[in-house]
Amino acid sequence: MGVSQLYAARVAEGALHRDPVQEAALAPLERVRRDLEEPAAKGLLKRFSAPRPVRGLYLWGGVGRGKSMLMDMFAETVTVPARRVHFHAFMQEVHAGLNLARKKGAEDAIVPVADDIISQVRLLAFDEMQITDIADAMIVGRLFERLFAAGVCIVTTSNRHPDDLYKDGLNRQLFLPFIELVKERMEVFELASDTDYRQNRLASQPTYFTPINAEARAAIQSVWADLTGGDTEELVLSVNGRKVVLPAYRNGIGRASFYELCAKPLGAADYLAIADAVKVLVVDNIPCLSRSNFNEAKRFVLLVDALYEARVKLIASAEAVPEMLYLEGEGTFEFERTASRLREMQSESWTGARGA
Repeated sequence: MGVSQLYAARVAEGALHRDPVQEAALAPLERVRRDLEEPAAKGLLKRFSAPRPVRGLYLWGGVGRGKSMLMDMFAETVTVPARRVHFHAFMQEVHAGLNLARKKGAEDAIVPVADDIISQVRLLAFDEMQITDIADAMIVGRLFERLFAAGVCIVTTSNRHPDDLYKDGLNRQLFLPFIELVKERMEVFELASDTDYRQNRLASQPTYFTPINAEARAAIQSVWADLTGGDTEELVLSVNGRKVVLPAYRNGIGRASFYELCAKPLGAADYLAIADAVKVLVVDNIPCLSRSNFNEAKRFVLLVDALYEARVKLIASAEAVPEMLYLEGEGTFEFERTASRLREMQSESWTGARGA
């Protein structure tokens, strides 16, 4: 079954609402799937040559437009060896592979890392391609060049047009050849829908659950399941050489407990990286705060500030309403701003406010 057929079937069964912009994106996805399915060369020709190059696809557009959903259906229909992975997670694996190759004395660490990928897949399907780290910017060009040369096809989603990748980044001029490579080897297609489906799903739902009890836990789990379908993976971010982990992640939606985010020695840079990586963050079990857990309270303030400035939607379970979370201890006056922001972030107008 092709991508277009699968989409039509999902519409017919009521799992999806027909969207003309999404339907327009089915054609390039189907083109990639069909080209990948063409029989490979046989005999000696196959033995000594790379697979026939297939032009990939760069599917970009605003949040909540259905890019990840379309990518899921595309990955479901291809039969060639493929890997569907979040771009952040992929780059973490690449960095780990480079470190291992260097320890083994590789003259050019990119070569064994790329060759390992080439030996396993014909297709890489990425979610959320974005370049925010100088190390990634320096690596990704040479890596993709080798993958493309070996016949690996790449299909990716992104919130940004290729020309805006690593925008205003350090030494960005060194990154520009990669942007040209992407536009040469991948069809760039904008999913220019006016409908934000994630906003529609959240608009009528509460996003702050208190007090923490069985009812609150069931409610927040229901929202989580609706947004992610329950199929999640760990997301590991690299921040100044350290790893910051979101235990559960799917299509721009992350989840972690208050303890995992605020009881560990994280700082502003870590929270900024999280806010950059997600569009919706679910935080479980925010306790009442006081001078006895002042450090956790300070980190929570930094987290809320980062999410607020990045226009990330926050879904949370907490012991008390925002104004009652921090009533005694140093910084209670300053926490009033945090409580105010938590209130504002619960409003329907906040949902989906973050742009591309």
